[in-house]
Amino acid sequence: MRAGTTYSVLSSFISNKMRMSHIYQPAMLIELLKNGGSADVQDIAKALLVRDISQIEYYEQITKNMVGRVLTKNRSLAKRDKNTYSLNGFENLSPAEISSLIDLCSEKIEEYIDKRGDRIWSHRKKSSGYISGTLRYDILKRAKYRCELCGISAEEKALEVDHIVPRNDGGSDDPSNLQALCYSCNAMKRDRDDTDFRGIAESYDIREDGCIFCEIDQSRIIAENELCFGIRDGHGVTELHTLIIPKRHISDYFDLHQPEFNAVQSLMDGLKREIEKMDGMVSGFNVGVNSGKDAGQTVFHCHVHLIPRREGDTENPRGGVRGVIPGKQKY
Repeated sequence: MRAGTTYSVLSSFISNKMRMSHIYQPAMLIELLKNGGSADVQDIAKALLVRDISQIEYYEQITKNMVGRVLTKNRSLAKRDKNTYSLNGFENLSPAEISSLIDLCSEKIEEYIDKRGDRIWSHRKKSSGYISGTLRYDILKRAKYRCELCGISAEEKALEVDHIVPRNDGGSDDPSNLQALCYSCNAMKRDRDDTDFRGIAESYDIREDGCIFCEIDQSRIIAENELCFGIRDGHGVTELHTLIIPKRHISDYFDLHQPEFNAVQSLMDGLKREIEKMDGMVSGFNVGVNSGKDAGQTVFHCHVHLIPRREGDTENPRGGVRGVIPGKQKY
């Protein structure tokens, strides 16, 4: 590459030709540019690590639940205010004393590493060995770029490829033994846990012929996300009475997966705000679910009622949802 063209070639590649499946390419280029045009593999790896939010989340949990708890509660050496930790009496330390204490801590770290070796990082080697980028891509694509346990998307939290049967127990790298889990779910999964979560993700596509919600007229949908949608109730008890409905065909609210609970709540929050903007007279809401025939359920595809309330829409609103049992609303 001629010297005069270096900038134009690189800027053109970055602006127009770079195809990204992650942040790695620009992060590596930054490291090369900051270090005179060259950097060894370890330095590049460190630069990528700094930008890996999932690693930061992991060590945030270590700080809050382990080391931070020891230093604040057990030893009273530090205090915590929300997400900030402060050393007790730090203002009384001289610069020389601070430097000496840092040296002491560094010596403790070196002594511990000398004694224990690489084993101290074994908890981070959940699935030792290399999984090719192509195989990783296939597994994440199969999972629709969502954690197959909690359902969070790859845009929200970094996903990892997990061995269902761990390698330590003879598990292979065959795609049938691999699943996509977000960092948090994978961290909670013990090394000898061989639970297969793939069926959860697949279940979101379940629909039932003849179900009025599975076959809903798309023109009725007023809002949706990946796991649920909202419509106005066809027989609303008040104006703008709205239903939030999981896309998966499931009859009982209590059988929803956690991602569906999250999706329903998120969509309901948005629809509530929208209703309040549309009608300034709305001063309250009833939220309800009929779960089972004896609870009044007539359409056996789970749905949540969001019912706007206005002053004076009933003679006496006291007791609210207690009114599902005649005579029990007032108390």
